[in-house]
Parts: sequence; structure tokens; C-alpha cells
Amino acid sequence: MGGAIRDAISHQLGTPRTDVTGDWDIASSATPDQVTRLFRRVVPSGIRHGTVTVILPTQSVEVTTLRGEQGYSDGRHPDNVVFVTDIVQDLARRDFTINAIAYDPIANHLIDPFGGIDDLVSRCLRAVGDPRERFSEDGLRVLRAARFAATLDVEIETHTRSAIRYSLDSYRKVSAERIRDEWTKALLAPLASRAFNIMLAEGMLGITAPELIDMNGCVQNRHHRYDVWEHTLRTVDGITHKSLRLRLAALLHDVGKPVVRDVSPKTGDYVFHDHEIQGSRLADAIMRRLKFPNNLRDPVVALVRHHIVVYTASWTDSAIRRWINRVTQDLLWDVLELARADIAAKGYEVQLQIQSLDELEQRVKSVFASNQAFTVGDLAVSGKELIEELGLTPGPIIGSLLRSLLDEVMEAPEHNERERLLDRARELLKSSVSDAADLTSKSLRD
Repeated sequence: MGGAIRDAISHQLGTPRTDVTGDWDIASSATPDQVTRLFRRVVPSGIRHGTVTVILPTQSVEVTTLRGEQGYSDGRHPDNVVFVTDIVQDLARRDFTINAIAYDPIANHLIDPFGGIDDLVSRCLRAVGDPRERFSEDGLRVLRAARFAATLDVEIETHTRSAIRYSLDSYRKVSAERIRDEWTKALLAPLASRAFNIMLAEGMLGITAPELIDMNGCVQNRHHRYDVWEHTLRTVDGITHKSLRLRLAALLHDVGKPVVRDVSPKTGDYVFHDHEIQGSRLADAIMRRLKFPNNLRDPVVALVRHHIVVYTASWTDSAIRRWINRVTQDLLWDVLELARADIAAKGYEVQLQIQSLDELEQRVKSVFASNQAFTVGDLAVSGKELIEELGLTPGPIIGSLLRSLLDEVMEAPEHNERERLLDRARELLKSSVSDAADLTSKSLRD
């Protein structure tokens, strides 16, 4: 029952969908005690809500007793669960009709008391029964409606959608982790913009990420056809790879624009100086609020920080190497893809800028092919060798020397030879000691 049945029917109907679930909900009129007596190994995984897990030789299966629910004081969990024997009563507590379909494998027929199959055919997302009641039971359901609109390519039925704004108090009770998970699923839909436009229009976005609200209606300059919000969603949809970090970076890449927008005294047009810096700070705050893990938040914030690529053919190979070092090799290709989607979503002056990025990509590949140094780890000498050969003790001076050597190797890759770098390190060390002595002498004279 539930999503797996929905997806199986959608497949037969030829309905495109991206929110495919492999999880099958097994429901039975048998109570947890009865299920426990029927099988050798049973774990009471969710006994409070009538769920036990049956451990089989090749898999584990969750079995839930048919139930009705009463009271949702926390906007998430039922205050009381009542076991029932009628499948229709169980389906009546589901969120949407397309998720309230069951299959009886013994009788080999579908049970569809609320017209879910017809709604799948017509691509309609309709709440089971009174939408306000369904949404008040679990505040996340309004966000699931927005997500399903994108992932299942459905339209939210009028009365169901109009109930969303009346249910925002329940939505405010939803944990950050559950909202994050819905965002994740929505962002991976081909047209994630559908979900986020609904979140904006129905008030959910203002509760979850109010920093994004000012993007809507924030007019840009003559280089942009769309306001910041429309441009942003076009950028998100323009990310063709199924990459969560790229989609998140696209969603947040211009969040700093409304904050820094100003009017140029020279042109009289809008300018957005340092919006990538402000945007990276806001992106970090939003992702922390939604409890995204560090290993996702850090690269997304970095992508927002580096999403502007202003390449010209006048860049030297040294400039290419320094740019690679700044954006890092780990994020390099994502930066280029984000920049392409960003440019394509401007609506004006696109082709020449895309060609410029293509040229930059080719030059980057050429630099990589020459096996040049981009980080201190690529140097022909290590920190340990500096300590041993120069008689130094571990400390900040080692990192300072390595960074200086890397700067010089970026200008002249042919200098990346062990003995040459050791000689240069000795010169730098002697120079630093001499400078320190001069400063001390001057201080004593003064």
C-alpha cells in the first residue's frame, strides 16, 4: 500500500515520475502480538503505532496493524492509535488519494476507496477527505504537496491547495530535519522550481527560509531578463546533473543580491557588489538551520562564494592555476556547471559567455594535462623535508614557506624541483631572519 502501489500504477499508466519509492508498506488486521506469534524472529520496531519488523532469511519486512488515529497535538504524531479491521478506515488517515491505494495479494485486486487511481490518471493531487483536517494532523503534509507537484508532475487540487495557508501553524511545528528531507527530494526533481514556487506562494518558504523571500520581485539590471527569484529557479532547473549540492548551490547562489543591491552612480542601473560573499554567509545560515550535514554544507557555501566566473582570453596560465587553487580541484567542475546554468538563466547575452566558459574549461584541462602544481601537496618538497633539510622545528614557519614556494611555482611551474625548492626555501628563511633583525634594530633605535 502507499507510495509503492502509487508508483507501480503510475508505471503502468506511463506517467513520468521521479519520486519512486522502493518501500512497500505491509498492513494487516493482525495485531503485533499475533504477528509475533506467527514468525520466528520479530522486532518491535514501532510497537506504539502497531508496527513490528519481521526478520526473514533474506530480508526484513515491516508489518503494521490496520489502525485509526486520534488527536495530533504536536502536529506530527497521533495522540492515540486505535487498531481496526477495515482497510478503508486505515486508508482514510492517509494524506493524499494517490497514496491511499492498497493491493490485496490474496484476492489480487486494488482497493481504492477515495479515487486515487482516477487522480493519478488526471495527475491531480487531492487530500483524502477534508484537506484542513489532513494537514492539521501532520504539518509536513503541506510541504509534501509542494514536493509531489514537482516529483510526480501533478497539479494540486483547488480545495487542497487553498487549505495550505490555513494549516501553516501545524507546519511551524515540523522539525528542521523533516523539512530538509523534503527539500532534498524536491530539489532532485527535473523541475524543482514547481515545488519552490508553491512554497513561496503558500507561505511555507517564509517560515523555513525567509532570506529567500526578498528574491521574489527583486529586479536586476539590463543584463538580466528576470528578477532574482525567477532567475534563481531557472538556474536550479538548468542544473542537468542529479547533484544535490549543485541544486542547493543554484537555489542559494544569488540569495545575497537583495541585501547588497545598489544603484550605480555611473550607469543608473542596479549593481550587486560582493553578493557572492553575502550570499555565502546566508547560505551557511540557512543550511545550518535545516541541519544539512557539514560535508554537504561546506561545498555548497563554497560554490555560492565562487559562482561568479569572469574569464577572459587574456588570462595567463598562471592566472588559470591560481583560479583553480582558489576554487579547489574538488569543486572546479561544479563551479563551471553552476556558472553555465547561471549564465543561461540570465536570458540575455548568453552565447558569448557560454563560449568563454567553454574556452576556460579547455584551458583548465590543458593545465591539468601538464601535471602542474596547484596545492602545497603537489610541490616536489614536503613540510617534513623542509624540517629535516633546513634544521627547523615544526610550526607556522613551515606552512608559510610552503605557501611561498607554491606561489612561485604557480608563476613558473618549471621551478617545481626538489633541490631548487630547498635552495629557495633557504633564501626565504634567511630573508625572513634578516627582516626580523632589521625590525628589532629599528625598534631599539626608536
